[in-house]
Order: sequence, then C-alpha cells, then structure tokens
Amino acid sequence: MAAASRAVALPTVVEELLSEMAAAVRDGARIPDEHLLSLKFVFGSSAVQALDLVDRQSITLISSPSGRRVYQVLGSAGKTYTCLASCHYCSCPAFAFSVLWKSDSLLCKHLLAVYLSQVTSTCQQLSVSDKQLTDILLMEKTHEA
Repeated sequence: MAAASRAVALPTVVEELLSEMAAAVRDGARIPDEHLLSLKFVFGSSAVQALDLVDRQSITLISSPSGRRVYQVLGSAGKTYTCLASCHYCSCPAFAFSVLWKSDSLLCKHLLAVYLSQVTSTCQQLSVSDKQLTDILLMEKTHEA
C-alpha cells in the first residue's frame, strides 16, 4: 500500500503510521503495539472498532474490468456501507456527521477498516462486470434515498 496509490492524501502522520504498519506486516511481523497505540491515539475508539471489522473479515474489495474499485464494509450492526478509498468517502451516517459536517474525525471506522485491511492484506476480493458494479453503486444510492 504505497502512499501514491491514494489520490487524495491523508494527513502525513496517518500516512506514515499506515506505511510503518504495512512494512511490519510485509516483514512477517505482527503490527507493533506502539503502532496500535498510535492508531488509538489518532482515531480514538474508532481504531478498536475498525480493527474488530478487520478481524471479522468484514471488508470486501469489489473491482471491475475498467479498473474501478470500491470497498464494501459489513458494519457491526449488519448494514453494508460503500467506501471509496481513493477519495476518502464512506456512505455511513457517522462519516457524514463526524467527518464532513463536524470535522471532528479524520475517518469513520469503516474507512479506517478499509485502510487497515489494505495494510494487513486481509480484505476479501470480488471481481464483477462494469454493469454489476454500477448496479451495486446505484442500489446503494437507492437505499440512501
């Protein structure tokens, strides 16, 4: 997970933390406790909730032949949210309220779980046609309305 793979940059401290965590995983080690503590310091309780989503393998990367990629995260309450890692977006209400409206969080737990699943290479993968991906996104939009 190189920093260049994300079109919109996260704050430098988060980029560095995720890069260090990815390096530890690549080297075959577990994520060091100090990185987990830093994660909790930056993201608060969302960090623990995001790690739980990763542990439960709740993240699926859906890709299509055109190169479009979206993530779906099965939330702790059983609802599925769509995340776009390239622009740091999640369809959950917490993202709209805490990240966009109040600006008191950098990410919601679902989007953080997406980044952590990239670091740990634990997200499930699903390849679909471009039409199927469009239908998935339209279905999400219909449920929001």
